[in-house]
Amino acid sequence: GFVAVACGGYHSVGLCDDGTVVTWGKASVNQRDDVPTSADFVAISCGNMHSVALRSDGTVVTWGRSDEGQRTDAPTSAGFVAI
Repeated sequence: GFVAVACGGYHSVGLCDDGTVVTWGKASVNQRDDVPTSADFVAISCGNMHSVALRSDGTVVTWGRSDEGQRTDAPTSAGFVAI
């Protein structure tokens, strides 16, 4: 089952109790493509057309639109505890 759901402008992301993420909705700018497939996520968040997931090691993963740096400017260090 889901432990969290986040909604973007045209897509949604669910965090499953096994640590995986699933997406649904519109996929015009990769909101549903490039979704991480590992099972170590502890939190999720959505922007209008991009998403962010927090791994258990404190790193973040982003996917979706990146015309304003939503993906390319994402921090690469660990140590995050919430998003």
